[in-house]
Amino acid sequence: MKLGINGMGRIGKLSLWYHLANKTFDEIVINVGRPVGKSLADLAHVVEHDSTYGRLTQFLHGYHGQRVIEELDENSGRMVINGIPVHFLRHQRNPRDIGWRQHGVRLVVDCTGVFVDPTASADAGNGALRGHLDAGAEKVLLSAPFKIKSSGIAMPDDATTVVMGVNDEMYIPGQHTLISAASCTTTCLAFMMKPILDHFGADRILSASMVTVHASTSSQVVLDALPSANASDLRKNRSVLNNLILTTTGAAKALRLVLPEMAEIGMMAESVRVPTATGSLIILTLNMQSESRDNPINRTDINRVYQEAAEGSCAGYLVYSAAQNVSADMIGFPMAAAVIEGAETHTRTAYTRVNLDRVPHLTPEMRDMIPSHTLEVPVTQAVTYGWYDNELGSYTNLLGKLTLHVAEKLL
Repeated sequence: MKLGINGMGRIGKLSLWYHLANKTFDEIVINVGRPVGKSLADLAHVVEHDSTYGRLTQFLHGYHGQRVIEELDENSGRMVINGIPVHFLRHQRNPRDIGWRQHGVRLVVDCTGVFVDPTASADAGNGALRGHLDAGAEKVLLSAPFKIKSSGIAMPDDATTVVMGVNDEMYIPGQHTLISAASCTTTCLAFMMKPILDHFGADRILSASMVTVHASTSSQVVLDALPSANASDLRKNRSVLNNLILTTTGAAKALRLVLPEMAEIGMMAESVRVPTATGSLIILTLNMQSESRDNPINRTDINRVYQEAAEGSCAGYLVYSAAQNVSADMIGFPMAAAVIEGAETHTRTAYTRVNLDRVPHLTPEMRDMIPSHTLEVPVTQAVTYGWYDNELGSYTNLLGKLTLHVAEKLL
């Protein structure tokens, strides 16, 4: 089977690296959509070198690895990388014009971050995700969360969001043609929440909040720049090299798509961009109802839940660590959607007083059945830390596994 990749940004390039290493596809066709440099050799140079992860040869074969790019053909845009033919398309940017059908591509991963609306028609504006289907693809994966631009429109029946190891059973081959792999932050957060939900249940979680301390991305600017017309967030045009920048994340909203029980829990999600290339951190705070103050949920209980999940239901995706890690330790960490920093798990339990007079929908008759109009509920606040390599180690690896999962169903 041939694999199509649209876009050669960070995730597109690293997806190519992933599939070159796994050698699952017979050929890879990448749509760059424009000329790169002066020749195909310049494009090969971009593929081979990476400022964050080093050389492709070292990624594939270690320190003694030799150059793996050969047989460059300028006219066809073809080269052979690690024994796999890779064909680069350098003309069309609109998905419907790419011509996947002519190249025999049935499965496409869109890594542009531009075409995210699953409801947009193939002929919309400058292009749409469904354009890949018109161009010949049978299945399209999106390396970003879906974002429906028109309010009040429901998610189409042929679109779904999947995080491998969390809800891959939600993908129905006969129904779904558009599959979102969510985001890097949602992926990590899902593996931080799933063990807790499985063990304690959603009904014991009173509230949740998270902050991601996130590495910089290519959407930010190197030096301060003028905002575009009608820009509402001026911070996006401040230098990524010199600032901590407050921004937003849709991780909480996307999490409900992969863990539906999160809809029962009020959750807030915030993000801070920091001047590092990759390696991010989620700080998750949960308020949970304990059985009593004498026997509350404690850090040992929380860490045990993660340890057991890492060795059992989430094996291969979740890692429990007792080490003292820093963000650089996460760069390229193999197959770890989340790395729990167990040494920094903290809990504190106290009685929360609830004034029944202020509880909505509680009738006077019901209040009178309770001698005191104040209840004291033991509530444990738990704080856990989860590392993730937001580019290769966490997100691209799981996107790659999802791509293989979808491909197997096409055979």
